[in-house]
Amino acid sequence: MHFSRFYVTFHKLLHLGIKNKQVFFVLLSILRNFATMNKWRMPAEWEPQAFVQLTWPHADTDWQPILNEITETYVEMANAISAREDLLIVHPKPEEVKELLASRISDAQMKRITFFACETNDTWARDHGFITLLEERGERREEREYHLLDFCFNGWGEKFEAKLDNAINAKLFSKWPCYGKNQNYEDHLDFVLEGGSIESDGKGTIFTTRCCLLAPHRNQPLTEKEIEAELKRRLHAERVVWLDCEPMDGDDTDGHIDTMVRIAPNDTLLYNGNLLPSTPLEEEHNGAVRKFLYEQLQDLRTLDGKPYRLLELPLPLPIYDEDGEQMPATYANFLILNGAVLVPTYEQPYVDNKAISIIQQAFPEREMIAIDSRSIIKQHGSIHCCTMQFPKNDK
Repeated sequence: MHFSRFYVTFHKLLHLGIKNKQVFFVLLSILRNFATMNKWRMPAEWEPQAFVQLTWPHADTDWQPILNEITETYVEMANAISAREDLLIVHPKPEEVKELLASRISDAQMKRITFFACETNDTWARDHGFITLLEERGERREEREYHLLDFCFNGWGEKFEAKLDNAINAKLFSKWPCYGKNQNYEDHLDFVLEGGSIESDGKGTIFTTRCCLLAPHRNQPLTEKEIEAELKRRLHAERVVWLDCEPMDGDDTDGHIDTMVRIAPNDTLLYNGNLLPSTPLEEEHNGAVRKFLYEQLQDLRTLDGKPYRLLELPLPLPIYDEDGEQMPATYANFLILNGAVLVPTYEQPYVDNKAISIIQQAFPEREMIAIDSRSIIKQHGSIHCCTMQFPKNDK
């Protein structure tokens, strides 16, 4: 529809919308869809995927003391992913990983894996990997473009060395055309942003946390308002939802949203519930924290003015490292795949199964695959932190 005719029609209908709230929100949705035609968007994780990236552990990373243990976990993830979609593995010596996997998974799965040689500091693909935007215009899907956004990863606010990891994307783009001629590289290295710090509903809303994006050594001296403007501009988003949360104990990221709140289809939000308290004081504190997060989510509305469906996830019983420090075990850090969800588990059958059943409610048509993640949390992450999905434009 030509814009002038659209405007006249919309203007006439607006008079009805002023008196009828339901009509108003319908008209608002129509206007929003028209306004965002021929633009880009950050898809939701549950949309069709082309492949997933794993940046593989090696002896020169912090995984060295438990390299055999974490490698087994990565083999398990690689097996689950490559059974359902393509997989990209980044490693300084990929032939070593190729030889290992060839002895553990099928030939058909091996054909789905691309191995890319690159020096790395660590393995957290979620935070150093590309963030991909999809083109919404074009009648033919094969002609639509992909924008690969390369943001600055600085080791979660300069806590850890990250220069090698921050260079992976540019090297990958220059040597491997993952989307063929339809891929475009966008340099956003002037702005610090980790993939685990944001969630997208695929419809124009980006969720994040103040405790992370406003943390020191990221984008200072930018204010919250200025950071929000940058997120909208760079991610082509309509709005940013800021949540106030406390980072989990043992969390190096300053409170990534993917450890606490996740988005699912049909305007569903999964969020962390209570830690099991050991003292009355902890019970009072945890109850207040849960209530604070729940009340924020309960008050949220979609862009169409509807409330979200809320699903509360349990938290595992506390898990401690050898020094007695609590590790950030969470079920929210799951990975959505084509046809499946990889759910972190912690050898706590009752709580593990409860979490899986709740995540299944959000993804009823997907298979739930449990991955023992006790090795991953020893370096303060989980499944979602280890992976980055690359979308496929199937719409």
